[in-house]
Amino acid sequence: QALETVKTLMADYLYFSQAGALAHWDMATQMPDKGSDQRSNQLVVLKKYSHQILTSSELADAVAYLRESAPDTSLSSDDNRVVELLHRDITKASKLPAAFVEKFQSVGARGYHVWTKARETNDFSLFQPVLQELVDLSRERSEILGYECDPYDSHLDDYEHGLTVADVDPLFADLKADLVPLLQAIQQQQSVHQAQQKTFEAMAAHQYDESEQLAFCNTLLTDMGFDFERGVVAKSVHPFTTELGGSQDVRLTVRFKPNDLTEGISTALHEGGHAVYEQGLPEDCIGTFLASAPSLGIHESQSRLWENNVGKSRAYWTHYFSKLQAAFSSGLSGLEGDAFYRMINQVKPGFIRVESDEVTYNLHIMVRYELEKELINGRLAVKDLPDAWNARYEEYLGITPPTDTLGCLQDVHWSDGSFGYFPTYTLGNLYAAQYFNTAHQQITGLQDKIAQGQLLPLKQWLNEQIHQLGHRYESGEICQRVTGEPLKAQYFVDYLWTKYGDIYGIQRA
Repeated sequence: QALETVKTLMADYLYFSQAGALAHWDMATQMPDKGSDQRSNQLVVLKKYSHQILTSSELADAVAYLRESAPDTSLSSDDNRVVELLHRDITKASKLPAAFVEKFQSVGARGYHVWTKARETNDFSLFQPVLQELVDLSRERSEILGYECDPYDSHLDDYEHGLTVADVDPLFADLKADLVPLLQAIQQQQSVHQAQQKTFEAMAAHQYDESEQLAFCNTLLTDMGFDFERGVVAKSVHPFTTELGGSQDVRLTVRFKPNDLTEGISTALHEGGHAVYEQGLPEDCIGTFLASAPSLGIHESQSRLWENNVGKSRAYWTHYFSKLQAAFSSGLSGLEGDAFYRMINQVKPGFIRVESDEVTYNLHIMVRYELEKELINGRLAVKDLPDAWNARYEEYLGITPPTDTLGCLQDVHWSDGSFGYFPTYTLGNLYAAQYFNTAHQQITGLQDKIAQGQLLPLKQWLNEQIHQLGHRYESGEICQRVTGEPLKAQYFVDYLWTKYGDIYGIQRA
């Protein structure tokens, strides 16, 4: 009876969460501007009732009973895992007053709408007041939940269970020490940069129809195993993926540029990686926390693997460049596949994180990590964020954003108070490199298969090795099971040096 209570209430909680995700999906893709106030109210109500379910005495009592009596019952390993995950979430949610949760949700829903306007008009002053509210609420949340060493730890834990500042700081410091010499060596290869730029200019001299770009991206998504009978693709300002019904209803968004084909392709492969993961989660666990990813780091590993390790590989474009050329002959008729491959892998410090190359990407993440940590710790005032952002970009990447739209307003994450999210992108890069290394060992002729457009063997391997595990294990446990080792940054660093050493003709010291 206790187990039935747990499963019923957990399913109800997830239904409310999915309804909220549907409201967010609509808000980002097609909601009219004047609908924002009502949508904010709707999201608050959905969040209120989901929080009530998670903090109800009925659920808490059932979970407590099962935890205490589990050794003497016949609970399966999956049921035991569900109980432990619920206990973790109930413990955290029960500390947060319902009024506080409603207020945070209300400000976050309003923040998204304000952020889109501020971004469109390049006016940080529009966003500053609501960001200040979100930072204040996030600080208050840290104090309510508690932390051992750093108030930012509670935010990291939301997305990567157990992750702390003490873990991330040295990881980022070591990674930066490896990336800077590689970036410096690459920047010296002017002749290669010039050739890459010439290829880009040739492509950018043409306009590409958005509907044709979407059709091509849908082909790429189909080939990598995205099931359109269980998924939908739309456009949004900031691409994202969400599930609205477990693996049976997965939505992703993309965005396009009229003179740059790579924008749509990259976002489609990235979000497609997220979506294929969602569709591959265990169907027999739908309605429970097991049908979810253990962390955003693991989720990001799937998007980054498809976007970069596969989608920016020479093997991938050995097969797909002729198809791209056939679809957009007016702009690509005179280009060669290898030149296109080198162009899409150009290493050039830029302002936009989602458009950055593999070498500089993590420097973008480090900037965001450091700034939001300082915001939460009170060492940086919200009003000073644009200047601090620009100064950090000058220090890390040698460039200064000319506008706040290209600077601190470019990401959606802070508009709803998602502090602690950004480090998972770097973890995703590291996991992706390690998984891809193992996939090469276990899938015979993987590179040859990719070069022939045979992507389903890799998708199937990911399904079996990672996706079907769902949240039965924590991130580190999955990495150990799949690769036989704990997470190591060295696989990512070696991957970068091998790939870009070849492209730029440089050798590791």
